[in-house]
Amino acid sequence: MRTIVALAVTGLAGYLVSTAQAQTDPTRESTPATPLSTTLGVVVFPAKGQTKDKQATDETECYAWSKQQTGVDPFAAPVTQQAATQPATAAPPAKQQPGGERLRGAARGAAAGAVVGEIANDDAGEGAAIGATAGVVAGGAHKRKAQAQAEQQAATQQQQAAAQSKQAAADQTAMFNKGFSACLEARGYTVK
Repeated sequence: MRTIVALAVTGLAGYLVSTAQAQTDPTRESTPATPLSTTLGVVVFPAKGQTKDKQATDETECYAWSKQQTGVDPFAAPVTQQAATQPATAAPPAKQQPGGERLRGAARGAAAGAVVGEIANDDAGEGAAIGATAGVVAGGAHKRKAQAQAEQQAATQQQQAAAQSKQAAADQTAMFNKGFSACLEARGYTVK
């Protein structure tokens, strides 16, 4: 008798749980909560009275067909285009030795200062010292300016590569959606 009561209680509990689930989720069906077409950003209308289950089956089959035809899987992780756009043998830009700009600036400044000092005071040594100091400052400023330009150029190139990658992904998704839509239209759906 205990076994029968235990089975009855277990059966009743299972029934109550399934009834409660059905009452709390009245849209619960065998089809997915969000149709595949909605996830892809495509609106599909069953123009020939297809059921939700039939539409879900057709969408799954058209997804596989479009993926096979276009070679695009919109749910796969995007492939970065950066590796494909940059040559494998490209070396990073060579960095100059520290102090090279300042040293060259000092040499140019000393030479110019020596000439000016000789003409102005008959003292090439003092003119060279003043010119060298000015050259070091000018060389450092030139180096900082060149570094800033290089950093700006690298940032611009990175932004352009990201924009190109994003556009390529959008183009691939559009191509996939065209195939997906064509397949569904052939099965009697209106697709927008």
